[in-house]
Amino acid sequence: MLAPANNYAIKGALWYQGESNAERYQEYQKLLTALIADWRLKHNQGNFPFIIAQLPNFMEAKDQPSESSWASFRNAQLKTSLSVENTALTVNIDLGDWNDVHPQNKEEVGRRLSLAAERLAYHDKNVVASGPIYQSMSVKGNKVELTFTNCGSGLVTKDGKVLKQFAIAGIGSKFVWAQAKIVGNKVIVWNVAILNPVAVRYAWADNPEGANLYNTEGLPASPFKTNE
Repeated sequence: MLAPANNYAIKGALWYQGESNAERYQEYQKLLTALIADWRLKHNQGNFPFIIAQLPNFMEAKDQPSESSWASFRNAQLKTSLSVENTALTVNIDLGDWNDVHPQNKEEVGRRLSLAAERLAYHDKNVVASGPIYQSMSVKGNKVELTFTNCGSGLVTKDGKVLKQFAIAGIGSKFVWAQAKIVGNKVIVWNVAILNPVAVRYAWADNPEGANLYNTEGLPASPFKTNE
């Protein structure tokens, strides 16, 4: 279907897709990486900018940490953006509707894509185009210290309340809700019942209601897990 456009000059591509692939998240990173490479080859314009819109929140919220194919799928999108040259990811985890696979707030979806395009395609390095992206973790006693990239002018909670949607697990244990606080450009996560933590998840759900880690520029953190 795209072949007739192969000879047209383009500036880049915006990619919003994945709902029908969410149950097959294991293969999606390979598929999307191959698609990007193929498009770049067919257009013969080098590694043109490719911007991925991460799937938003959808379906009913759950009151306990659980597995989620949509969360795993978002993680595949994130990993693609981190591994493929000249790509970017926009996070939309706060823009979805639980009962509508197509979010109504398309204006903000588009605005975030435009920020990514300003920075990636038009090389405006003064534009903050992304919310916080998980970088690394270190365990200090019974607490986990998380570091992030794309902090902008600093980490904040969107609503000014305590951080929500962080979960923590010890060796061989299930994920349980955790307390979390911002310290500079880091987040400290713990649960008093988990003495030897090994992994943390954030916004790991189909619909992580209340996820509120942002940068001061108003862009949300991408959902993530540390145990990979």
